[in-house]
Amino acid sequence: MSEGPEWFKPKRYGYGSGLPIAWQGWVLMIGFIILVAAAGFLIPYTIVGYVSIVTIATVAFIVIVARTTRGGWRWRWGDDD
Repeated sequence: MSEGPEWFKPKRYGYGSGLPIAWQGWVLMIGFIILVAAAGFLIPYTIVGYVSIVTIATVAFIVIVARTTRGGWRWRWGDDD
């Protein structure tokens, strides 16, 4: 069982998370999308800056989602947890 907040539900099949189940998860996901979209404005000026921002944001997003998924990340075969 996961300790701490539960912002995302686990996928029913496979590895990883499903959609958010708490408002904090929705804020995190929408914020990530907005940040990546806003970073797109850097492309005409510096592709390195764009790639850096997107890489750091994606790694941070994945770490937070993994830590806040109900039951953690593991392979699931469709069983109810």
